[in-house]
Amino acid sequence: MAIAMNVESKLGLDAFKLDEESHIHIKQGICKRDCKEKYCLFVCPAHLYSVNKESGDICVEFEGCLECGTCRIACRYGALEWEYPRGGFGVQFRFG
Repeated sequence: MAIAMNVESKLGLDAFKLDEESHIHIKQGICKRDCKEKYCLFVCPAHLYSVNKESGDICVEFEGCLECGTCRIACRYGALEWEYPRGGFGVQFRFG
């Protein structure tokens, strides 16, 4: 009998080859001026987005990105520039 795994357990099996360059760039001016909703804070399945309490800037921990593109779609104001990581870098899914 197979044991069911929850999402967090499955994601814990993934491996990441880290790049020094981020593949996600945030236009802070647009975020601060136009975006009140801050959808990026809630839609990322890896929970990589946060707000810097001192500056109010949106921060992203790109190293754990699952490369789904959800943040790019959710950003109504075009403040996120998202592309796949450079060749050889990024997530390696190890389950299913």
